[in-house]
Amino acid sequence: MIEVWDRVVRFVHWSVAALVLANFIIDSRPWHRYAGYLAVALVALRLAWGFASSGYARFSRWWPGTRDIITYLCETIAGNAPRYIGINPLGASMAVLLWLLIGSLGLTGWMMGLDAYWGEEWLEELHETLAYVLLACAAIHVTSVIIVSVRHRENLPKAMLTGKKRAG
Repeated sequence: MIEVWDRVVRFVHWSVAALVLANFIIDSRPWHRYAGYLAVALVALRLAWGFASSGYARFSRWWPGTRDIITYLCETIAGNAPRYIGINPLGASMAVLLWLLIGSLGLTGWMMGLDAYWGEEWLEELHETLAYVLLACAAIHVTSVIIVSVRHRENLPKAMLTGKKRAG
């Protein structure tokens, strides 16, 4: 077993997952806002860690190019996608999408508190739509993790808890 996901990655991953889930359950104004801002701060921490770390969390180690994403998608559709020690190109793409959605939710939530946008229905609808898109993407992420875990006979949720995966 080798360590793939360090403590920062695992802490941010599970904390953001819990905060996103909590924000769908909590509708109390201050707590919803605090949880949202904390999620954005944790995403910012993860982004900084992607440049500062030296392991599999480092962006230069896993950031996929368009060709990598398309190739991996074709291999996945064909049923012969390779196993990755770190994150695969589709997983990396989903991570970026989730981070962008969380950042967008933080921005639109913050904007709703400004005098210039107070009570703007379009902004509230955009915030709500982004929240449901985030929820759908999270569901796709969880489903994909289960499928990849089964296909490669590897417990990816456990790896994200322990940080360890088999080397070969």
